[in-house]
Amino acid sequence: MKISNFPPFIKNCLVGLAVLLSSQGVLAEDSAAAPVVMEAARLWLNDALMNLPKTTKTPLRMVLVVGELDSRLRLAPCTRMTPYVPVGARLWGKTRIGLRCLEGATKWNVFLPITIHAFGPAWVVKGNISAGATLVEDDVVQAEVDWAESPSPVVSHATQWIGAVASGQLVAGQVLRQASIRAAQVFMAGALVRVLAQGPGFTISTDGQALSSGVVGQLAQVKMENGRILAGIVLDSRTVRLDI
Repeated sequence: MKISNFPPFIKNCLVGLAVLLSSQGVLAEDSAAAPVVMEAARLWLNDALMNLPKTTKTPLRMVLVVGELDSRLRLAPCTRMTPYVPVGARLWGKTRIGLRCLEGATKWNVFLPITIHAFGPAWVVKGNISAGATLVEDDVVQAEVDWAESPSPVVSHATQWIGAVASGQLVAGQVLRQASIRAAQVFMAGALVRVLAQGPGFTISTDGQALSSGVVGQLAQVKMENGRILAGIVLDSRTVRLDI
């Protein structure tokens, strides 16, 4: 992966880290230099993140924490090195970057652990909620959380969770994430529903009978008055939309 393809704040950090380590002689064989270089890297990265331009597009406050190289490493001096993202690694949460020596007496390749925090507004459970319970507005409170703490994306908007069902038991203080909720079933098979057929410049409304249970945002089969069986997206407790 090329540095030019990274998000701006990560690209700046990686480029700065490469310059910084090169200017320090990049970890000579004396391992005592490692803590000094890593601390300098931490200071530089923290400063770079604090001075990022603010944007209204994303509410996330990014914080990058640099770990330490293995203290047992004995690396030869390097005059040119490059950072990179290892295959399978993500620049999110606990991860790592690679540091590769390109010019030196002995070429080497090491990994530096880093943690990328992404703090922003999300919804947190106020009290314990049983699995299968329907979430209501009073069940949660908004707070700043680390979006990158878990692989499952946070549920950031109220419309995504009000009326949803807890997929497992939720405990007080738990952040609402996509894995912790599921859409609620709004009608059973056999229910009479209103079917909206939408196309370029027109909308037709008719009645039908649900042949499967309906979950908001998911497909449901409906038998039309003429006997045809069609599938559409469930909009609410009595409406299915067909896209023509």
